[in-house]
Amino acid sequence: MLCTFAASLVQGCDDGRITATVEQVVITTSKEPNAQKKVAAHMKTKDYDGAIGIKLRGNSSLGFNQKKYTIELRDDQGKEVDAELLGMPAHSDWVLLAPYNDVSAVRDPLAFQLWRDMGHWAPRTRMVEVTVDGDYRGIYILSEAIKRGKERVDIDKMKKGDVSGDNLTGGYLLRIDTFNDDDATFTSKVPGIGKGIMTSDVIWSCIYPKKKKLQPEQFAYIQNYIDTVEKVIQSEGFANPKTGYARYIDVPSFVDYFIHTELSLNADGYKRSAYFYKERQNADGTGGKLVAGPVWDYNLSYGNCNFANANNLEAWCFEGANNNPTPALWQRLLQDPAFRKAVKQRYKALRKGVLSLKSLHAYIDGHARLLAPYLDRHFEKYPELLVTEEEKNKPAQQPFGGFPPMGGGFGGFNMVGMFAAYRVSSYDEEIKVLKQWLADRLAFLDRNIERFDSDWQPHIQEPKVIKMQMPPFGGGNGFGI
Repeated sequence: MLCTFAASLVQGCDDGRITATVEQVVITTSKEPNAQKKVAAHMKTKDYDGAIGIKLRGNSSLGFNQKKYTIELRDDQGKEVDAELLGMPAHSDWVLLAPYNDVSAVRDPLAFQLWRDMGHWAPRTRMVEVTVDGDYRGIYILSEAIKRGKERVDIDKMKKGDVSGDNLTGGYLLRIDTFNDDDATFTSKVPGIGKGIMTSDVIWSCIYPKKKKLQPEQFAYIQNYIDTVEKVIQSEGFANPKTGYARYIDVPSFVDYFIHTELSLNADGYKRSAYFYKERQNADGTGGKLVAGPVWDYNLSYGNCNFANANNLEAWCFEGANNNPTPALWQRLLQDPAFRKAVKQRYKALRKGVLSLKSLHAYIDGHARLLAPYLDRHFEKYPELLVTEEEKNKPAQQPFGGFPPMGGGFGGFNMVGMFAAYRVSSYDEEIKVLKQWLADRLAFLDRNIERFDSDWQPHIQEPKVIKMQMPPFGGGNGFGI
């Protein structure tokens, strides 16, 4: 079947902030995209006209009416090619994020923008409208993918011969997430935490270098480094500034990642779509530490989720939840008065600018104004995103708090209602709820982080091994060793 994707995209400046310029994108493929393998297609935009590969992406989101896509730019021979898309720096890998279960369509762009404003790289985005073969598919977010590169995660390129000395020490790009047999994975030596979890296994994946290029020496090195980091953090002398965790991790990035994650109250915080990278050590022995970030996948954040404590304004992500094991390193870091002091000082500085309500609300309001001309079409396509006053006041159902089926998802089941902490009747109401939620969450953090260098103590759950009685979701060990 011939499928044509037409998209009008709203461009922004290079840091990801959005302006009102709209461009057209058309993608044509002779085979329906699937979630297993990219299919050949063609894409034309204002600054690109050539071949691509395209596939579906996601896990539970595959059940949404609005699908997510991975896009790879290619030459006429089918090989990857770097190119700019709508003013964003050249690369071959891109993502079309579907904000289906985020009525505001702002949570991912907001999270990425905050991470950039905090001084780190995060994916740049452009807002999009997508049409599939004449069928309008709604508002999308065109995003850079998390990949190694000068304009993305800027770490040294690893070569086949980098198996000893300083060259062996980096760079590596790592992730804690679901996985498959194409990933090079290993299980943390320190059990994860969380009340009610079915397994304490925290699975790390090395996603750069890719498994097919990753040398055994390189895999052994990065696994050993992560093992060392996690064991040191759990050791008695973990807070020693010379021999403790500060020797192995980039502390400022972990401080920022903690603040960013706790503000968002992300249901997947720390335990899914959690990225890290390991820089190459310098010849003088400096550098080469583990860095937290970049950030990714925030559609179930900022009050938009009814499980994993994500609908409790006074919850902490680092304490874990009942869905997936949270790495124990985060609660352990909070036991160090020096780390808590660094968090407090950094948080107070950010609250004066990046994390001020004025700044946050200004970004959200600007985003809402940008999308205003396109919202009617989006909600006409997906009427299940908005509900009547009677429907939105119905009590949430456990375990996910769903609502009666209103179209969409598996067999007509409403995937939006399954995850939603609340429902709204209009886009304006959604923006109002989001802005108030941010004000309330910041008030909670203000009260508690103010005590971080005095009487505040983290809730501690001792790590212990918990084994599932069934195969874990996400595949095998990924590397075969």
